[in-house]
Amino acid sequence: MLTACDGKEGGTGSGASFNGVDITGADYALDFKLPDHNGQVRTLADFRGKVVVVFFGYTQCPDVCPTSLSELAAAKELLGPDGENMQGLFVSVDPARDTPEIMKAYMGNFDPAFLALHATAEELPELTKQFRIYYKKVAGPTPTSYTMDHSAGSYVYDTEGRIRLYHRYASGPDKLAADVKALLAEASQ
Repeated sequence: MLTACDGKEGGTGSGASFNGVDITGADYALDFKLPDHNGQVRTLADFRGKVVVVFFGYTQCPDVCPTSLSELAAAKELLGPDGENMQGLFVSVDPARDTPEIMKAYMGNFDPAFLALHATAEELPELTKQFRIYYKKVAGPTPTSYTMDHSAGSYVYDTEGRIRLYHRYASGPDKLAADVKALLAEASQ
């Protein structure tokens, strides 16, 4: 498991107390312009009014990705009706195998409202640099059975599309749900 973040856990510049690492005002992970698994090009502006949680991974990941997406789905469920104001986004670091059809089916395993985003092999290095995401292809016994080492953790954006938090891998759905709830409450003030 690898993480990429700056900031202080639990503290904020906004006066609120969060469970994740507060990275409010960071100069990275600011936006993207990528097609989702339905072919629609997306940016953070498409999700104004919602708290957005972004996770980088790949569909054949044996442990970190399904755990993270399961926690994201559980956090949404813990939010009850407020869960409709949270958008999960999964960005593939394996463009060679993660086709839109595969990613759509994969998202359906967790929450059909979650979207998978696809960068081309040419776009991925710059995108991951902007998000401070590490990824590396690790050869397997056959050319198509490789794995991908990658950063583990999620970026959380407020309802205005500003980067606010970094949640470490396996921090728990209750902590993520509490932070989403705090960001939604902040937006309604």
